[in-house]
Amino acid sequence: MLAEDSVLLREGLVRLFDEAGFETVGAYGDAESLLAEIDGVLPDLVVLDVRMPPTFRDEGVRAAVHIRHTLPEVGILLLSQYVEGAYAQELLASGDGGVGYLLKDRVASLDELKDAVSRVSSGGTVLDPQVVRELIGRRVDPLGALTPREREVLELMAEGRTNAGIAERLFIGIGAVEKNVTAIFQKLGLDGSGSDHRRVLAVLAYLQR
Repeated sequence: MLAEDSVLLREGLVRLFDEAGFETVGAYGDAESLLAEIDGVLPDLVVLDVRMPPTFRDEGVRAAVHIRHTLPEVGILLLSQYVEGAYAQELLASGDGGVGYLLKDRVASLDELKDAVSRVSSGGTVLDPQVVRELIGRRVDPLGALTPREREVLELMAEGRTNAGIAERLFIGIGAVEKNVTAIFQKLGLDGSGSDHRRVLAVLAYLQR
């Protein structure tokens, strides 16, 4: 099964997979449509873009993590233009094997893609070297991906300031603070699910650096 919002790329991937000897049992323009039908199909492998409608932020990788938890026997291959280190780390931590993360621009040949699909389908792990570097960098410094402004906002969060207090201190609007806080949560891999308070977890990450 395949989810890719670009029609041209989606149809191109279906054709490539067909030429490589794989059968595409479903191709969708968004992750929600794929998730709605996956239980009735139970594919060997799901190929997902990372950023898809409606927000074009992390729909694909969130769907991948969901599939890993609910259908761990299904392989996951992310094909993206972007390196999302936090989510790649979460995906790898959610199960054993059957996971791949490749950058679209760096897939050099049909043989390379065919090899990746085969390895992930059989329970292996395939990671683009750039993704590996991002994961290693996160282990060394979980705050390394933050911009200087995001670090300032996180530091003030650690001091116990509210968004309004941070805005006043940095002479910026509350909307700008909220945007930076959201970016901090994303880069630290703190999603909105579960009972844990993301603000507290972000501060803990800052204090443990």
